[in-house]
Amino acid sequence: MSEQRYGLDDLLTLMAVLRDPAQGCPWDVKQDWDSIVPHTLEEAYEVADAIERRAFDELPGELGDLLFQVVYYSQFGAEEDRFDFHDVVHVLTAKMLHRHPHVFPDGTLASRRQGISAAEVETRQVHSRWETLKAEERDARSVLDSAQASVLDDVPRNLPALSRAAKLSKRAARVGFDWPDTRGVLDKLREELGEVEEALVAGDRDHAMEEVGDLLFATVNLARTLGADPERCLRATNGKFERRFRQVEAALADEGVPLTEAGLDRMERHWQAAKRRDVHSPDRKENNANEP
Repeated sequence: MSEQRYGLDDLLTLMAVLRDPAQGCPWDVKQDWDSIVPHTLEEAYEVADAIERRAFDELPGELGDLLFQVVYYSQFGAEEDRFDFHDVVHVLTAKMLHRHPHVFPDGTLASRRQGISAAEVETRQVHSRWETLKAEERDARSVLDSAQASVLDDVPRNLPALSRAAKLSKRAARVGFDWPDTRGVLDKLREELGEVEEALVAGDRDHAMEEVGDLLFATVNLARTLGADPERCLRATNGKFERRFRQVEAALADEGVPLTEAGLDRMERHWQAAKRRDVHSPDRKENNANEP
């Protein structure tokens, strides 16, 4: 007997029951728009982590957890007579049809481009058209909001700061607010580092903190000019640091030296040893090919 496979309607039913005040789960019934947001962000990062680790056996579960967040918000919307899951699907499909005239020439799901393969479509033209359509959507929203449209509109404010900096700088660069080459970004990095040092020499901690922010923003721009995702770069470095520091801890444990009593010189010696092993490890090169 084959295992029963659930469908999307089953998932929507499950959510409705979980939220039912009489028969549902007490935890789920207490949730609201704001309380779920941290879980949504966490689930998105768990999807990214599984992909970067190539843990494809975990991915259906992680993607399911992320989908569950969408179902959650849709249930909130349905309970307040604002929208439901089917509205989410409709709006998404209509938006994607509108943004892909090079795929659906008549703007309908049934229409198809004829005689030109995907490989033959000019990528630059597609990107240009995509940005034009998104700009039109921003303009339409600004009219409704009675606000002046900006190329920085719809960059979410609750993104991780590193990701939001990348998106803001990318938007500005698209309209020409950018350095002509990587050398300009490097000069900006040196300038910002100098300003951090000046603030520290002056003993102005608040100013130093502000300049550190400028230094981080310039670093994000450097990643952008290299075609790199700064969040991904930093996650890779976090993993590298964790891996090497755990080796330092293990080495000290083998010596019977408590971590808090090891001292910087001893820890640095083991750190350098861990670094040498890490650099020459075949497994490390295979598993972390995207590390900076």
